[in-house]
Amino acid sequence: MSDRTKPWTARLLAQAALVLIFATFGMGAAQAERRLALVLGNAAYQNAPALAVSVHDAQAIADKLQGLDFEVVSGFDQTKAEALATIAKFAKQVRGADIALFYYAGYALQASGKNYLMPVDAALQDDSAIDFETIPLDLVLRHMSRETGVRLVFLDASRANPLADALAASSDMEARSGLAEIPIGTGDTGSLIVSAASPDTIARGGNDEPSAFSAALLAHLGEPDLSIAETMNRVTADVSQSTAGQQKPWIGGSLSTDVVLQKRKDSPAPIVVGEATPPADQGTPPAGAAPAPAAADRASFDAALAKLPKLPSNAPVFFDIPLKFGDPAIDNRSIAQLLQGKPLFSPIEGLDKSVWDRECSGCHQWTKQLLCDQAKTYVPNPDMVVRLKHPLGTQFKAALRNWAQNGCQ
Repeated sequence: MSDRTKPWTARLLAQAALVLIFATFGMGAAQAERRLALVLGNAAYQNAPALAVSVHDAQAIADKLQGLDFEVVSGFDQTKAEALATIAKFAKQVRGADIALFYYAGYALQASGKNYLMPVDAALQDDSAIDFETIPLDLVLRHMSRETGVRLVFLDASRANPLADALAASSDMEARSGLAEIPIGTGDTGSLIVSAASPDTIARGGNDEPSAFSAALLAHLGEPDLSIAETMNRVTADVSQSTAGQQKPWIGGSLSTDVVLQKRKDSPAPIVVGEATPPADQGTPPAGAAPAPAAADRASFDAALAKLPKLPSNAPVFFDIPLKFGDPAIDNRSIAQLLQGKPLFSPIEGLDKSVWDRECSGCHQWTKQLLCDQAKTYVPNPDMVVRLKHPLGTQFKAALRNWAQNGCQ
């Protein structure tokens, strides 16, 4: 091999290795991602009326999650001691998970603004019972937040709870049925918490009827290529329709990235876009040499690129320079200025305005570098720009991609 061809050959081998790595990642991404779920369902209560379908729903959710590559830690009709043991098992395993998920179906109550899950042996005969007979929801949330990437919480516990009502009547404790609003920590961009009904309200129907919320969740969770945000839109629509508008799930939290639990089998692998030929100073390939490998599924990449909204100008986008986005709502402002403004709409249907109606930089804790890191993911994956509309508009995401292509200057 001549000295003249060595640089080109080395580059060719590097490109081939890079494409192979990304193709392998694309085929095995779901398997490589670690997902862990805690599923609890209680129905056979010893001191309260039994629930009709909560254990059935929980078992169905557990089965569905296993089909979505989750490791599932589950417990059904458990006493407090048994439930704590199950939660402890989950807590030991969840550290470092890419996605941590919690689903609960059963009775719960709120007291002084805090939420508590009710094991099957709870009696709630005096105000000390909250500490010794129930499980604070915060306990589960705290442990599932330890070094995890994304946290998804689904609570089917907005039921009329006769023990909560009896406790409130027999003590000075402010106890009641239904869940209190669950606060999301400032800067938490990796959590989504969904309750079957709005805070301080009871789910429609009796405790002996099927759950509209869990039925909708089972219908839509893990639909191919459907983001969690869109999943919740469909769940909310189903619940509203099946209850004649009398029940609306509550959605809290904010996810800074798209979360898709299942890709279609024919979805393209991540695309590597690089030079098809070596630079001039690398020498020319020897006669008869095989061409450099092309980017995987280039046709799919070009099709996604064609769907991108066109900015009024092809000029490079800069962080601090106002630009035309092609959308009057955000035109003539820079990316930096828009980050100090407010979203145009809620990122998730039904999200309380107090949660999202604030500066974008405060919501996501954006810095220029963090935003650049996010924008860089749009360059090799233009489909991410149009897959989920940004609260500042899709044109804003197209501008971020342009900005990243030019080095985030």
